[in-house]
Order: sequence, then structure tokens, then C-alpha cells
Amino acid sequence: MTVLGQRSFDEMGAALSDVPFCVLDLETTGVAPDTCEITEIGAVRYAGGVEVGRFHTLVNPRAPIPPTVTVMTGITQAMVIDAPLIEEALPSFREFLGDAVIVGHNVRFDIAFLNAASLRLGYGRLPNRSTDTLRLARRLVHREVRSLKLSSLARHFGSPVTPNHRALEDALATAHVFWALLERAGSIGVTHLDDLISLPTIKGSRAIGKLALTEHLPRRPGVYVFRDRAGRAIYVGKATNLRSRVRSYFAGDHRRQVDAMLRDLQAIDHIETACEIDAAVRELRMITEERPTYNRRSKPPKSLHWIRITRERFPRLSLVRSVSEGLAHIGPFRSRRSAEHVMHALWDASPIRRCTARGRGCEYAQLGVSVCPCDGDVSESSYRSIVRDLLDGIQHHPGHLLVGVNRRLRSLVDHQRFEEAARCRDGWSSLATALRRQRRWEALQEAGMIVARDDTAFVRIASGRMIHAWPIGTPEPLGTSTDPSTDPTTDPTPSTLPTSMLDADEAALLWSWLVDEGTRLVSVSGTLAMHPSPVPEMTPLG
Repeated sequence: MTVLGQRSFDEMGAALSDVPFCVLDLETTGVAPDTCEITEIGAVRYAGGVEVGRFHTLVNPRAPIPPTVTVMTGITQAMVIDAPLIEEALPSFREFLGDAVIVGHNVRFDIAFLNAASLRLGYGRLPNRSTDTLRLARRLVHREVRSLKLSSLARHFGSPVTPNHRALEDALATAHVFWALLERAGSIGVTHLDDLISLPTIKGSRAIGKLALTEHLPRRPGVYVFRDRAGRAIYVGKATNLRSRVRSYFAGDHRRQVDAMLRDLQAIDHIETACEIDAAVRELRMITEERPTYNRRSKPPKSLHWIRITRERFPRLSLVRSVSEGLAHIGPFRSRRSAEHVMHALWDASPIRRCTARGRGCEYAQLGVSVCPCDGDVSESSYRSIVRDLLDGIQHHPGHLLVGVNRRLRSLVDHQRFEEAARCRDGWSSLATALRRQRRWEALQEAGMIVARDDTAFVRIASGRMIHAWPIGTPEPLGTSTDPSTDPTTDPTPSTLPTSMLDADEAALLWSWLVDEGTRLVSVSGTLAMHPSPVPEMTPLG
């Protein structure tokens, strides 16, 4: 017997014209597959839309056939007495079925009986994909017919075979209904197997009517753009398989935002990319450029926030919205609140002053959590050592910062101020994340021009910005760039800090790709290395 397995269309991307289908129907002694038996199997196999074989056999159920079943099907005990047992019939049917996609009317019923028999005989469940004419009809023609019974649908579509509760006749009628439904589905863009499998879960008439917008999408990595009636971008996304990803919005995604987005959708644009990281970077840039309505989480902030160590007689931490004169900066941050979390963590790590007052002591000094030079009790040289330690922790030895944070955390726990302790812990996590991002940015700047590759493409990176990507086996597109601001033929000028959230996010994205185990470096014009002193994790207090 042939060993069953799904062929290349297991990826669900096969055109329907290339998919073999097996339309089947069973008659049984009842409705429970665990306690009832199969009495008849009928099936018709198609390849390229053409019938290539039929399978039909009665089956001896080794049990009485209930009179109600005989009345409905016409199958009597005498008709099955000399019929093969399921042990004989099932192997032959599985051989006939092969790797075809199973089609049936309320097909779960038939598959449940076949699986029950297969498991009893040690074959395991059928691995075949399936599609149900009942569910397809419910989605495509429910407004045209009063009843979705097989007999009603066969009459509606003019089937030459009238279903009569006999397996082969019902399978032939189901096949006629299936091809008619497939023709309807094709008119709304259902042309591949994954389209057909997902069609019963499409949300409603609005979504069905817009499925055709996805017909031109390739099964390649890329970026897609949903546009409204005025041509404005309402959503930008990336995908490893553009067609499958975009169509997933129409089926199985029940978020309220998606319903609203599909209501506004009028057109879909796309850009094919060389690889996944190419798509991810382009997505970031397009969201920044087009600011689509429904990309709420990924939208760039209206303004950036930084933490500056000021350059003054007694430096302090200051929240600012631009990089200018200062001893050091940390950032950028998307929101003031995010920056404040990190600034509080730095205050936990260092006794640097928190006030801006002059000539009087501040409450933080009185509480013993900071050094205040306001009353003249602190010399400039003593204060410089505090600032020097803080800068050293930020730039070189972040583990030294954690000592102060842990001291603060221990004090809060000892005084049972657990909510404040949780904020202290979370603040360190935010600070550690910010420092790691800053170090990765610096590493990419020092690396200069990088060429790296994964299994599908090469990528050229200049100081944390992608210049271009090209598929393996094709020449590099010299003189062109996905980033118009970058000259792909010359080494880039390093930047101390990212000047936009896009720069910071793109660098973080590219770094994650570079350190992935599937990525290999080809060339580096500078030095690509992380700082020898890593940013430590906070360990739980014992």
C-alpha cells in the first residue's frame, strides 16, 4: 500500500487546478463513529478538474443494520452479507485516496468514521486536507437557497445525479455542487488551496467582496500597504508570504480594529523584497513616512525624549527633546514617561543631585537619597567624583550602577514598600534596555560598512542603516540604495547617537538579525564588537 503524505501543496500555496480532489460519501449504521460502522463507501477522484477514477463498495458492518437506516438508504442486511469487511475495504480506499484533498458534504462526519476505522486497524488518522461543500455553500450561496442540504444544492446547481442516500450517487452529486461552488469562489479571488481552505472562515460579505484585492499578491517576502478610497495608507505590514499574510486578515482575525480596517480598505499595494529583514526595515521606514491610521503601536512618536547629564558646575539629569551640549545623553525614548522610568533608575543608582534650586537644601538631600550642593556643603571636587562614577557606569561599567539600584531595592524591601520596590526593579530593566540599545548603536557605528547574508539574501549595512539587499546568486545592485540618504559606494560617517526613532529602531532590528545564528558576516570595513563589560540582569533578592 502507498504510504500517505502531503505533497508540495502541504504548504497550501498550490493552484486549485493542480490539486487532486477526492469527493466521497459514506453510509453507516448510525451517527456515532465509535459505536457504529460503515456500510458503504463511494468516492470520485479528480485531477485538473477531470474525473480520473471511481471507488465504490458495500461494507459488511458485522452488525445489524437498523430498520430506519434501511428505510433511508435502501441497504439491507442481505446486501452486505457477502460484502468485504472494513479490514479489506479500507486499505483499498486509502490507496485510491492517496494524497488528494477530501471533499464532502458535512465532511467531518465522513472523516470521523474513516479515522475511527483507520485507528482501529493501526493506520493512524488520515493526513489529507479537506474541504466541506456545506460550509462553502453557507458562505457563498446561503442567500440563494432556503436549505443547504445536499439535495437542495444539487437541484439548485442542476446536478445530473440526484442524491439518494447511496454513497456513490451522493458523491457524484456532491462533486457537481463542489465544482459549481468552486466557480463562484473563483470569481472572488479564490484560486489556490489555502484560499479555499480559509474561505468558510471569512468574516462576512464585506470581506468576501474584497478578497479579489489580494489576487495579485505573490507568495514572496515583502511589504504590503492597505489604502483607503482617497489612496491614503491606512496600514503597513511585512510578511514572509505576502498573499497568505494579507488574506489572513479576511479569515480568522476577529479583532475589532481589523473589521474597521477592512471596511476602509479599497486597494492593496505591495513591494517584494529580497528577504525578511529587507521587508522588516522597509516596513519601519514606510510607517514613519506614511503614518498609517491603524499602525498605532508602530507609529513614530511626534517628539523624542532624551536624558541629558548637563554640562554645568554641578551637573544633574535633565529630560530634554533634543541632543545638544551635555556630558552625555541616553535615548531616544518614545515618550516622556519611558524616559522618566530610566531617569528614576539612574537616581536609584547614583546620588547625583535632583534639584534645580540655589542657596538652600532640597528635600532629596534631607532624605539622604541625593547630594545637594545648594547649601554649599559639597565641594566641586567631591561632586565631580559622583558625576564621574555615573558616567563610567553609563559608558563603561554598568554593573557599578546596579550596585546602587540593588542597595535601594534592598532598603525598600526591608521596609516592606513592595510597590516602590517593583517600580525600582522595572526602572532598572528599562535602564538596562536603553543602555544595551545604545551600545548596539555604537557597535554598528564603529563597524562602518557591513555585508552579511542569511540563507536567502545578502544585506549591506552602513552604520546601522540598511543600504540594500539582494538575493543570493544575483549581483549586488551597486549605485542604488533603499535609503536615499546613504551613498552605497562609500564608507558612512559614524553618528554618536541616533537622531530619530527610526534610526534607533532600524539599528536595533538589524542588530537582532546580525546576531541571529542563521546570519553570517561577509565583510566589515571597521570593527564589529560589543563592549567587553555587558549590561547585567538584576538578580532576585535572596
